[in-house]
Amino acid sequence: MQTINFPNPNELKKHKSRLEKTLNVKIQINNKEATIEGQGIEEYEASIVLEAMAFGFSADKALQLQNQDMIFRIIPIKALTRRKNLEEVRSRIIGKKGKTKETIQEIADCDLILNNNEVGLICHAENSEEATAALTNLIKGSKQTNVYRYLESGNRKRKKEQL
Repeated sequence: MQTINFPNPNELKKHKSRLEKTLNVKIQINNKEATIEGQGIEEYEASIVLEAMAFGFSADKALQLQNQDMIFRIIPIKALTRRKNLEEVRSRIIGKKGKTKETIQEIADCDLILNNNEVGLICHAENSEEATAALTNLIKGSKQTNVYRYLESGNRKRKKEQL
């Protein structure tokens, strides 16, 4: 049995029956906490899916984590920068009208959510290291174009390896 804190349990309540059926577990919601009961592996998978939902991902995106090739990561912004103005760092990740965030999602083939002083990432395992490194570099102050170039070079390497 595992317990996960939910800042907004409404999303979970809305999709509770579907999640229980898909993940093959029992979910009990008590105030802002969700308790998961099930068999070992199923309970573990459900906890990862619910953690992603608690972070802010939709149920559909979080359910992608059932695929063993998908990974959920949380990158703490505060731990990676010395800047006092974290709003500036968050705005660098988002970019003008969300363009930087969109571009990173497109190039790295991942889903990205910014939540307070953390970045949540759902992506393929093979892309996760590059996406994490790119976001880390962006948080530390690298130019957006350098981050895009890094991700694109990783994509080219992967395509060459597949051939």
